[in-house]
Amino acid sequence: MSLALHWFRTDLRLRDNTALLSAAAEGPVLALYIATPRQWQQHDDAEIKLDFWRRNLIALREDLQALGIPLLFAQVPDYAGIPAFMEKLLPTLKIDSLHCNAECPVNEITRDREVKRVCETLCIRMQIHDDQVLLPPQSISNKSGEPFKVFTPWARTVRARLEETGVKVAGQPVPQACPLDLLPHGCITLEDIEWPVQDLDWSQRWPAGEATARQALGNFCRERVSQYDKCRDIPAVDGTSRISHFLASGVLSIRDCWQQSAQFQEGTGVSTWQNELLWHDFYKHVMWHFPHVCKHRAWRSDVSHGPWRHDRNEFASWCNGTTGIPIIDAAMAQLRQTGWMHNRLRMITAMFLTKHLLIDWRWGERWFMQHLIDGDFAANNGGWQWSASTGTDAAPYFRIFNPVTQSKRFDPDGNFIRKFLPQLKELDSRSIHEPGILAPETYPMPIVDLGFGRERALNAFRTGRDQAL
Repeated sequence: MSLALHWFRTDLRLRDNTALLSAAAEGPVLALYIATPRQWQQHDDAEIKLDFWRRNLIALREDLQALGIPLLFAQVPDYAGIPAFMEKLLPTLKIDSLHCNAECPVNEITRDREVKRVCETLCIRMQIHDDQVLLPPQSISNKSGEPFKVFTPWARTVRARLEETGVKVAGQPVPQACPLDLLPHGCITLEDIEWPVQDLDWSQRWPAGEATARQALGNFCRERVSQYDKCRDIPAVDGTSRISHFLASGVLSIRDCWQQSAQFQEGTGVSTWQNELLWHDFYKHVMWHFPHVCKHRAWRSDVSHGPWRHDRNEFASWCNGTTGIPIIDAAMAQLRQTGWMHNRLRMITAMFLTKHLLIDWRWGERWFMQHLIDGDFAANNGGWQWSASTGTDAAPYFRIFNPVTQSKRFDPDGNFIRKFLPQLKELDSRSIHEPGILAPETYPMPIVDLGFGRERALNAFRTGRDQAL
């Protein structure tokens, strides 16, 4: 009888889990999750995100138990310790094969390569499956056989391929007889893992579990996806899917999201939301093809150093939501209070930091990762490089969002600002967007004049561009 091991990483689900289903198809299967607290710190994983992962693992453990699949837990400091741990653990499990789903960042690729060497030494077959994206990065190229560098032609190619092949969503493993009833040497319990200590209980705001995730996806597709194109940019209304944290942790598969939404084809809401799913995949493809973006480097070599200022006081004002620009401060308050930020506001706050303040985009990228429950390395990096005009398909350096104009356009009545900046709630819907509208003791004066900041950024980027030519 063949015995397989599935190694859970960013795929905390049963349904449509490519590697888990492949392992289960071989016979009885065991499951393993390895915690790496030092790696979490190195990757700037937010405490709220890790708490969400912990609660999803509790739900996953119960779901697996119902199928007779034991979920083992272990802890090593970081990825570097995983190969040696596997070298000791795998022989004690007496497995024939190890299955896992591929991940795109360079540290994860290096980790898997080293584990595969261990498996070869032990004569254990290791299979790494494509699962995180609709189509594998290596399967999509332009007419010259090179990776796409611009989203629109890439997305057109992917959509055409998906129309040809369809998107298939698999079920979950069938119940099995439990093949293991003892903890192998080196394994621990979920509760023994060194999780960050949480001051708040996030379970009500961000409930965990695959059943919760699938219900949220179904509700969105039935009730709001048809209006997504009209509502997605308005932060005061519930117009987005609110499932990004499930997608980032792999509690939902990208294929399930695509297929569920495809059932509702009226209007442009579905295609607009699917376009966001494609952006999710595009940045993973970029990371796979251009691993230097995993190393705190700009995708564009001609702006690798950039014109960046490193003003820690202004950066602190941005982090703390005390810039004196209401929409910026309200957005940063939403991030601090909820662990999440509306996507339109992510663009506005990122461009304000990188253009009006001319502060290094890597500072902002790290801050977001340290606070977002849905922090996804590829998507976060891609979004920040877009805003900073350093990435593939980036906004031209001369495209600079005016945060006040954006505020008036997307929060016209000021309802979002009032929710997160209660000190401004008595202002009328016109005044509430304006910097410097109240006395400094009530609300901060703006830390930068928007006109000055814009011109400073334009001059700095022009100078950098001319020097690169």
